[in-house]
Amino acid sequence: HLSHSPAQMMWQRVVGGLSGAMSVGTGAYGAHGLKGKEGAYIKVYETGSRYQLVHSAILAATPAICGNSSRAGKIAGACFVTGIALFSGSCYAVALSEDRSVGKLAPVGGFALIGGWLSLAILRR
Repeated sequence: HLSHSPAQMMWQRVVGGLSGAMSVGTGAYGAHGLKGKEGAYIKVYETGSRYQLVHSAILAATPAICGNSSRAGKIAGACFVTGIALFSGSCYAVALSEDRSVGKLAPVGGFALIGGWLSLAILRR
């Protein structure tokens, strides 16, 4: 069993915090900057922002939940970062371009988010 320093998991807190702050900004933009967009695209944008906020919070909390040397925490963190980028990023791209064809990576991101939650639930150190 390898021991790792707490700093090795600190990236999750930092990235989770930055992503959470970004999601507040994207939410504000969605509330004010999407005027004139079709309602369906506004909903897609809001979904991306909501999922980013929720998963940023769990990403930031992952080291506290799993411990600093946890394999589960490292895998969950990687899954959450990948999922946020691909799922929320695809939602933002679809909404801003009003073109659903640019959202093809959203399902991959969704599966990554699911993988993060499953990592927290079933993996041991």
